[in-house]
Amino acid sequence: MPTAKTLSVSLCLVFCLATAACHRGGAAPAAAAAPPPATVPIVTLEEKPVEQASEFIAQLRSQHSATIQPEIEGVVTRIFVKPGDRVRAGSVLMQINAEKQQAAVRSTEANRAGIEADVTYWREQVKRLEALVGAGAISRQEFDQAQNSLRSAEARMAAVDAQVREGRVELDYYRVNSPQAGVVGDITLRVGDRVTPTTIITTVDDNSELEADIQVPLNRTPDLRVGLPVQMLDADGKPVATNPITFVAPRVDERTQTVLVKSVLRDAPPAMRAQQFSRARIVWSNTPGVTVPITAVVRINGLYFCYVAEQSDAGLVARQRPIEVGELVGNEYVVRSGVKAGDRIITSGIQKLANGAPVKPE
Repeated sequence: MPTAKTLSVSLCLVFCLATAACHRGGAAPAAAAAPPPATVPIVTLEEKPVEQASEFIAQLRSQHSATIQPEIEGVVTRIFVKPGDRVRAGSVLMQINAEKQQAAVRSTEANRAGIEADVTYWREQVKRLEALVGAGAISRQEFDQAQNSLRSAEARMAAVDAQVREGRVELDYYRVNSPQAGVVGDITLRVGDRVTPTTIITTVDDNSELEADIQVPLNRTPDLRVGLPVQMLDADGKPVATNPITFVAPRVDERTQTVLVKSVLRDAPPAMRAQQFSRARIVWSNTPGVTVPITAVVRINGLYFCYVAEQSDAGLVARQRPIEVGELVGNEYVVRSGVKAGDRIITSGIQKLANGAPVKPE
């Protein structure tokens, strides 16, 4: 016969088994609730003119730029300008010691005075002898000799006049003038320095008309032609001036295997200067196309994807779609394939999305 202790243990076992059975046979826990749709910015793609362009480095040159060098040798006695001064054409920039040349001109002029006296004398002699030879008072030979002496004196006079003019012209070379209007560049010379015709004194540049020199690789030369737009870009890549190509070189640079292209900048910003390197973009064509913002594109394993908002039975969902992108125009990619006009593209926050995730527009 079982004891009271044995009955107590049996009852506990029966209670535990019944409790476990109830749990196994009871209702299943409720399913987890679906996440709410993510709020995202959505844009509808539209076809628009898309620039087919290439970016290069251009060097700016002034169409009115002069390197100032003296035409004679001498010592600098005075400098009339300083770097940065704006000068007019013909303004005096520098004076070179001209005392020796001045002395030479004075000596030639003094010699000319003596020859001029000879010319005056022989003119009077010829005039006097002409009356005598007509009256038969002197021989014809004596008169001819006087005429020869006059012609010789006049020839010497012409030669000395030429020397005087040459000396005065050379005297002007000792005063260095600006050949054009513009802004004076750096001047490294000082008073007392000796200069020669090979010495560079300074430069004078007029930045009102600049020209962009662009070296274009051979693979793009078939597309080159005069009139194509050239956009000058700022540091952020935004166009600040647009001008046409005005010159395409007829030959290739043998060192770089590029073709020189020039564009005169009629509306260059004031910040642009001669000899400056600047970003430039040649626009090859404007054709209809579709672009997507950079923020709408993600790159995975070398491939590009974007999220398209599509309507489904459950509502609006994000679908990841592979795309092929082309050139970067501003902050947008040119799309070659994958999406088309009318598609609704999610433009940001795509890193937090999954394929098929519910979304709603902002």
